[in-house]
Amino acid sequence: MIHEKDFGRVGVLCGGTSSEREVSLASGSAVYDALISRDISAELIDTKKQNIIKVSENRIDRAIIMLHGRGGEDGAIQGLLEALNIPYTGSGIAACALALDKWRSKLIFEACDIPTPQFSSVTSVQEVTDVVNNLGIPLIVKPSREGSTIGLTKILDQSEAQPAYELARQYDCSVIAEKFIEGDELTVAILNGKPLPVVRIVAPNNNYDYQAKYHSDETEYFCPSELGSSIDLRVQGVAMKAFKALGCAGWGRVDVMLDKAGVPWVLEVNTVPGMTKHSLVPMAAKAAGINFEELVVAILGGNNVAQL
Repeated sequence: MIHEKDFGRVGVLCGGTSSEREVSLASGSAVYDALISRDISAELIDTKKQNIIKVSENRIDRAIIMLHGRGGEDGAIQGLLEALNIPYTGSGIAACALALDKWRSKLIFEACDIPTPQFSSVTSVQEVTDVVNNLGIPLIVKPSREGSTIGLTKILDQSEAQPAYELARQYDCSVIAEKFIEGDELTVAILNGKPLPVVRIVAPNNNYDYQAKYHSDETEYFCPSELGSSIDLRVQGVAMKAFKALGCAGWGRVDVMLDKAGVPWVLEVNTVPGMTKHSLVPMAAKAAGINFEELVVAILGGNNVAQL
């Protein structure tokens, strides 16, 4: 762990140009305020409006990445920071690129015997229809390299295959169709090699979409999950295995579905999760006795792979 006095001037990178820009700006502002409250020298940097190379050189000693989606979770900003010799938070280039790409990360999960819902890469409406016939409905169709359920559709009828595919294609040329798992929606935050308490999510109509995540007052969160310690340990174990399989480090979040038989199915790994004071990682940290400011400091000073 790096001590607070050794952080130097911290650049909080946020905003960017991805479809998750709005959430990224909120995360960045919350993290910046937390750093200032701890008397840590910090600068809020919107990478869409400011040239990161010019801003970074001779102005920041360390970066905390709050860029969600492409440009922040795909290895791009990590590569740039390494080229500039600036230490940064979280996973490295390869792990970020793999984690954002749901198709490739699921291939790794399968190879490592980590339960993940059956899936197929699809390149046409006909292929989506074929997957519906093979896996049945409901079926999830989503862009491979997006987050926050952007571009995702839950197909309830075969007639929905075409609009679902066309929506996903608007966000990515790589689209996957995935078997829907009926059960509890869970997430496991990971902080410096350890899982935090499991969060259970109950969304309106069992649909945890962008609206339910960021705008709905009806979505309910339970942390602790109230599922029992044995189930929590099982879910945390699978989450840690998935996190490590992709080579992730520092901090992140693993999204999991728990089916009716008690089997946890890994959906994806997020290397730069939301960090507003109402996000899931701070919620899990609070349940572990870690307040928001302490969480930010732990992320910034943690055992990240990129402490150059």
